[in-house]
Amino acid sequence: MTTKNLYITKIVAFFLLVLVSCQQDDNLQPEGEWELSTPAVLTPSSGAKITLDENTPSETVMFSWEAAESSVGYGVTYEVLMDEQGGNFTDPIFVSKSSDNGNDTSFTITYEELNKTLAYNGYPANSEITLAFAVKANSLSKSSMDTGELKIVTFTNPLMPESLYISGTATEDNGDLSQAIELQRLTSSDGTSLSNKYEIYTSLKAGESYKFYNERSLPALQYGGSEGNIEFFGNEIVAEDSGQYRITVDLDNNTYELLHIEKWSMVGQPINGGWGGDEPLEYQGDGIWKASINLFETGGFVFRANGDWGYLLKRVVGTPNTLVMERDASSQGLSFEDIPNDLTGTYIVTLDLSPGNYNYTFERDGSVAAPIDTPSQLFLLENGTMIEEFTVDGNVFSSNKFIPLQSNNTYTLNSASDGSGTSYSVEGLLASSDSPDDNKVSDVLTLVENNNTFTVVSDRAIRFSIDFSAPSLTWTYYNFRLFHWDQANEKWDDRQEFLMTYSHPNTYTVTADLSADYDSKFISPWDYDLGSDAPSALAGNLIKSGGSNIVNITNSGTYTVTMILNDDYETGTYEFKQ
Repeated sequence: MTTKNLYITKIVAFFLLVLVSCQQDDNLQPEGEWELSTPAVLTPSSGAKITLDENTPSETVMFSWEAAESSVGYGVTYEVLMDEQGGNFTDPIFVSKSSDNGNDTSFTITYEELNKTLAYNGYPANSEITLAFAVKANSLSKSSMDTGELKIVTFTNPLMPESLYISGTATEDNGDLSQAIELQRLTSSDGTSLSNKYEIYTSLKAGESYKFYNERSLPALQYGGSEGNIEFFGNEIVAEDSGQYRITVDLDNNTYELLHIEKWSMVGQPINGGWGGDEPLEYQGDGIWKASINLFETGGFVFRANGDWGYLLKRVVGTPNTLVMERDASSQGLSFEDIPNDLTGTYIVTLDLSPGNYNYTFERDGSVAAPIDTPSQLFLLENGTMIEEFTVDGNVFSSNKFIPLQSNNTYTLNSASDGSGTSYSVEGLLASSDSPDDNKVSDVLTLVENNNTFTVVSDRAIRFSIDFSAPSLTWTYYNFRLFHWDQANEKWDDRQEFLMTYSHPNTYTVTADLSADYDSKFISPWDYDLGSDAPSALAGNLIKSGGSNIVNITNSGTYTVTMILNDDYETGTYEFKQ
């Protein structure tokens, strides 16, 4: 082909491309210049009555409808909504895509699922309810719906929860339902099956209120009431007096009972005064009491509430340290005995009545060691080289920095920067914890004057406080979580919290599936809250408290997120990589 003919061919192809493009543009309808018809409900008929039979919980209710159509052939998906009678579906009690991920013109729900939905929204058992329902068609930005009403008779028996939580401004969660405190579910008299009775040891604030829930988020089964009577979705219960309480809830009889715990004491052979003595413990929060007690001799003992011999905690027979209230043991199918003891000396006695397993522990009290003379200076040495000088206030040396330590190095404290002064060590490992993934992890170790080195159990950035009058060393580290939530739709309570992994030095990383247009922040609840100075960027600077939510994910997918903090944890940098 000649050069001239090739040039003419290219010109013709260009004009053909322009012509086709113009024709395609003419076929696109501007938004609003097309219509979406309304789906027509076929079943159930409006006004129909459905009786939910708890003997056939798997039986289903079917919603079906004639398809809606886009006038220009755009795809259509469907949702089924339910609302209270007269509701306008702006805040429905139920919404679900139709079958086939919203593409089908039908939807089925089992009797059990429908009854649960109604119970979670406050509708009582064995009652007839009138609900509004709708089938909603969606196509791009347009929607249409057909509506009707249903009469539904709920299960005869109330839906019983499998867990129970307490929450409200009167409680230790300060009204944050996501942090609601779980009650212990008690066993039946056979000792194996679970009952519908619950209890918790906790504190309440006078004049404030609380309720019981079966979930740490809404919707949930809710229980309020007054004067010892439980009412399904009733008013919040108002605490009359501040203090610690045992709260029991019986959902078979719909009652609750409060026992004011003025004190828990250790009573028995080991303590001063024996069975005539009384060593009180102090409440720590979260259902835990603790005290340093001198055990003079071996022998049995019990824990006693309020100095009342009618309220004794004893050991469950056949267990190492599980406790049960003596007066309640038979109703839970448990046998009990006085708590044995073969220790002498001063011990930290912990009575743990948090839900799960009531128990006690003894730990030798290292705080009884004699004070150590306070030096004028104190340095931290790593493998013999000084890495940090502490500031002093009275007998306490500390650092506001988080000092990155490594498990393969050795450390010592010294009064001279070159290690030629007086050396100090600790009894135990740094960063060793039974709950290493807690938000704030801390412990107190006994400080000793010797030339021994000490180590950290894993790479961690540690903040120190060293008290020579105790003598003790307190170490603290923080875990961070990437909070990720749908802020645009106010879905904070549905947030995801991705635990980040620490690496040396002061670096936190996580790989997670993130959603487009969601907000993110780096948080260690609730001491550290790190946001960005450039919230739409995939990488930027972090600012504690004053930083903005990060909204930088435009495409949903898997991202590796890295945060590098400066040693004060007030500032740092971050990066998101897909």
